[in-house]
Amino acid sequence: MVGYYENKVLRFAGKVRAGMVPFVKRKLIADLKPLRTGRCPFGNLPDAKSSRWGGGVTAEQMRAFIWTRPELVAQIRFVEWTAEGRLRHAAYLGLRSDKSAREVHREP
Repeated sequence: MVGYYENKVLRFAGKVRAGMVPFVKRKLIADLKPLRTGRCPFGNLPDAKSSRWGGGVTAEQMRAFIWTRPELVAQIRFVEWTAEGRLRHAAYLGLRSDKSAREVHREP
C-alpha cells in the first residue's frame, strides 16, 4: 500500500503488486519490519466498500494488515489516476533515498 501527503495528511493511493518478485518482497519486508506500528497511517481509510477493481480497503480488510510508520519512499510507475483518486496499473520500481516521506505529494 502506498500513499502521498496532502495538507499534512497521508492519503492512501493504492495497492502495488506488480514488481514484487520474491527477492524484492523479502528485502522490502526486512526494511519495513522495524517500522511496524499498531495503527493505520492513512487519513482516508477505511473506504465504505471495496472498489470494482479491488482498490478500496474496508475496515474489515484493514484488520488483517500489518501497518508501518510512513518513513520509506518508493518509486512507483503507474498509468493514471482513477476517478476515486487511486493509482491505476501501479508497479514497484524500488526505494528512494533522495526524498523524505513528507515530501511525497500527488503528481498529476
